[in-house]
Amino acid sequence: LPAMTELLREISDSGLSSREGCGNTVRNVTGDPFAGVSEGEAFDITPYAGAYVRYFVRHPTTQLMPRKVKTAFTATDEDVAITGIHDIGFIPRLRDGVRGVEIRVGGGTSIMPRIAPTLYDFVELDNGDYLKVAEAVFRLFDRQDWLRVNRARARIKVLIDKIGIEAFRELVDSELEGDWSSERDFSVDHLMLEADEEACAPGPYEAAASPNGDRSEFERFRESNVSPQRQQGFSTVVAKVTRGDLTPEQFRGLAAIMREFTGGFARTTVQQNFVLRWVRDEAVYDVYERLDALGLGEPGAREITDVVSCPGTDSCKLGITSSMGLNRAIADKLEQMQISDPLTRKVHIKMSGCPNGCSQHHIANIGFYGASLKVGGRTVPAYIPHIAGNYEGGSVIYGARLRSRIPAKRVPAAVERWLRSYESERNDGEEFNDFAERAGTKHFEELISDLSMPAEFSLETLDQFIDWSRSEPYKVERGEGECAI
Repeated sequence: LPAMTELLREISDSGLSSREGCGNTVRNVTGDPFAGVSEGEAFDITPYAGAYVRYFVRHPTTQLMPRKVKTAFTATDEDVAITGIHDIGFIPRLRDGVRGVEIRVGGGTSIMPRIAPTLYDFVELDNGDYLKVAEAVFRLFDRQDWLRVNRARARIKVLIDKIGIEAFRELVDSELEGDWSSERDFSVDHLMLEADEEACAPGPYEAAASPNGDRSEFERFRESNVSPQRQQGFSTVVAKVTRGDLTPEQFRGLAAIMREFTGGFARTTVQQNFVLRWVRDEAVYDVYERLDALGLGEPGAREITDVVSCPGTDSCKLGITSSMGLNRAIADKLEQMQISDPLTRKVHIKMSGCPNGCSQHHIANIGFYGASLKVGGRTVPAYIPHIAGNYEGGSVIYGARLRSRIPAKRVPAAVERWLRSYESERNDGEEFNDFAERAGTKHFEELISDLSMPAEFSLETLDQFIDWSRSEPYKVERGEGECAI
């Protein structure tokens, strides 16, 4: 704590701030890491997301709302930013040459998962109407004192769930007729992000190298981690960050790569990866070599080995289990399985250390959240699985919760059984979620029925009573805290 003031000033000098990263405010706003370079986008939504952030930081209406608001701006209908699970989301729309957004409200995961319905299908951007509509939503939310009674249910989705989107839209329409709406300045020009990544993009790269001998590792990396930008001659390169953990040396190495190969820009993803943009096509191999030297050259970004977890009990007071430890265990199991099947590689696995869902386990093909089991007066760390969620292709589907509670140390074995069943029993070309729907949840439960039976405590079964990445017997220790979702 004594060093906090100095730290905040130092990050401020770098253009970063902790303001409203917590509290009952408009939280850190997320965007599409491929916005501005994505094929099929109508325009770059990034500057408007920046204006939104600047408008609502320290805004008097959004300082003490009933609860936090999570926001996402996406680039295309592919919805990489997953607007459907957010309190408010913005999707670019172009109508008669006018830039606008579709606005969705009332999404969220945790113990009451909801998919955000559309509030308005077109709201103008350049005249600031999208800021005005967002403020109207927040003003309404702020006045719902009945939501303040129960913090766990104090979200916009609860209000919309109660009255419906049509009634909520009528309230917003009425709110927009208030004096505040006509008396205030909602212009966005002075708020827009000014960084011009394209102008800073590197020139032709003349020192390009190429693989000598076996190209297989690089070609596998290029297949999974490299995508062409809509700007000819440039690519995006995704550095797969295992468990979302980067060392200081890796950060410095990434900064050096950015300075040399991307014009100084990069973006993070909700899958905890690092996207290098504006890489010259001829420089991709050199970037790969530099990433590989940092331990960040592993292929499989956005594939089955790109396992996502929240911090769990490693650092979160709300955590029930070590989701980071389970992440490592499942990753080890997947490596042992040596998966080469293209359809199996498309499966996404996520785990959270509690029901809140900070890893977004609800929308994984295979998801887990932390729980516990009582066995003869002792406690076993455990997980409850979800099957057949989705967040790709612009479609959000919450996975079906199984009637199973698996001891933590048996979860990797459960994952292997489900994947082996999928590979051996699916129809030709059948993707995992289609197989899961056809087979039914009971099939998945029966495959692991023996794994779901906790062992009686003994010296031989002691390991079952110890969580992943821990050495002492497990016990639930939860405190007060705030989750990311």
